[in-house]
Amino acid sequence: MFHLFKAKEPKRLTYDKATKNPVIRCSICTGEQVAGFKDLHTGKFSDIMLIRNEKDLKEFMDMCEITEIEKEI
Repeated sequence: MFHLFKAKEPKRLTYDKATKNPVIRCSICTGEQVAGFKDLHTGKFSDIMLIRNEKDLKEFMDMCEITEIEKEI
């Protein structure tokens, strides 16, 4: 059978697990949630994507290949 479109493979994020931790940062005022990585040594947060719903959260967790994620305010 002839296929016009390929199935989309999920993106994978590579990060140094010894120095960075995937985190969801939540705003107290607006409730906005942003997924990213927190540097374990400096505490600096690097945002990757906005989390609008459960689908976005699952996508980020799949990209990082994790099953649990920490939320911080």
